[in-house]
Amino acid sequence: MTQHPPGDDATNQIVAVTLDEESIGRSGPDIEHERAIAIYDLIEQNVFAPEGAEGTGPFTLHLGITANRLMFDIKRQDGTPVVTHLLSLTPFRRIVKDYFMICDSYYQAIRTATPDKIEAIDMGRRGIHDEGSRTLQERLKGKVRIDFETARRLFTLITVLHWKGEGA
Repeated sequence: MTQHPPGDDATNQIVAVTLDEESIGRSGPDIEHERAIAIYDLIEQNVFAPEGAEGTGPFTLHLGITANRLMFDIKRQDGTPVVTHLLSLTPFRRIVKDYFMICDSYYQAIRTATPDKIEAIDMGRRGIHDEGSRTLQERLKGKVRIDFETARRLFTLITVLHWKGEGA
């Protein structure tokens, strides 16, 4: 059952997420699985209210990449267009690169490192993830109201998009 934060009703949420396969492309089974988990987690619990459209949802979100920009195509559940926002990917490039590097270190450490070392790396990983989440909230400010947990889930999805030709 989907839970909603106090003060937010079920209309200020995303109920479906689709990815633009032409701009994002398909990946191997592991990445597809990670994408599915990220979408499931996002839909399960989120606060998502496009400015000027609060209370008129629930909403669907179609994500794509166009001209080095992340496209947020937002519609009402019945398919009525609400707004499309294009966010530059540039502010996310370093964060995503750092996130993947520390995730690799984390997975290597799990095999051989001490629990203290693993915990330290995991704290760093969470810190970079939080930085990406805050950056996403800042980039959406004045466009879409999201809470921090929704920003975290959206950032997770962004990290597993692996946009074409970029290798994220």
